[in-house]
Amino acid sequence: MVNPLARRTLVAAMALGALWPAGDAHAQDKKLKVAAVFTVPVEQQWVSRIHQPLKNRNLAAEITYDWSENVANTDYERVMREYAEAGYDLIVGEVFGVEKAARQVAKDYPKTAFLMGSSFGPEAPNFAVFDNYIQECSYLTGLVAGSTTKSNLIGMVGGYPIPEVNRLMHAFMAGATEVNPDVKFTVSFIGSWYDPPKAKESAFAMIDQGADVLYAERFGVSDAAKERGVKAVGNVIDTQDQYPGTVVASALWHMEPSIDKALKAVAAGSFAAEDYGPLSNLAAGGCSVAPINAELVPMAVVDKVQAKEAAIRSGELKVAVDDTEPKSTK
Repeated sequence: MVNPLARRTLVAAMALGALWPAGDAHAQDKKLKVAAVFTVPVEQQWVSRIHQPLKNRNLAAEITYDWSENVANTDYERVMREYAEAGYDLIVGEVFGVEKAARQVAKDYPKTAFLMGSSFGPEAPNFAVFDNYIQECSYLTGLVAGSTTKSNLIGMVGGYPIPEVNRLMHAFMAGATEVNPDVKFTVSFIGSWYDPPKAKESAFAMIDQGADVLYAERFGVSDAAKERGVKAVGNVIDTQDQYPGTVVASALWHMEPSIDKALKAVAAGSFAAEDYGPLSNLAAGGCSVAPINAELVPMAVVDKVQAKEAAIRSGELKVAVDDTEPKSTK
């Protein structure tokens, strides 16, 4: 059954053995139906990290995957209910603007598993949450930014000052100031999750103030950096191939560990209300730093990033989580 709200349907048929152990007849006989509800296009960087592993990762299973994108907050509850009524086993999405309504849907469909991006905790029995806890990798890219700036002014363009954005910005700022105590920041939020022109204009204004490195939390910032000949640091996705010579480092988010766990739990009948957030940490494989181009970044800086990454993995170094709204220091 294809939900009429979905833009398209993908059926990924793959080998079963890697996801569920051989001999688990119940799991192997079950073809999971997974749906996702997104408030922005699937091309948007944050949402794309959720969409991609569901779409085409080699999950070694058979799943039917439908999704709805560009769903307004006022329609979000309705779309969730339609997928639940259609018998989907797992519904994934991001409910930051519709927490109360989304949690009510989960209560009304206790046999359906929900895995939702949320600023709040899980809710029994079936509402699990995740978040982009990639502050460790954001800190590492901050080391690159602080070492790269010549003007000692870094521009930072974000969507909204919510914890999911704030903690990454703060970690990035901590890395930059660690290697360059003289660096200052100008911070702006555009009030949208997907408005590349607005983000670009905000970035232009920062460049006009003297910023020569930009933190590209939103699409559009790297375009401004490219046009004006300054550097940018990517967030969540790797855009270095699209902006060669401009994007010098990127903190990448990987939702695969979270998606794997959720699918295994649903298949085994053991899905529960849990916080999947820690699965976005570096040691869990939930984040990484894209390969750094040594032609753009001095090898001494690359070596420092690698040493700090090793310290984080070993537990020797802890990156602070600061969810407060970051402020300009210029």
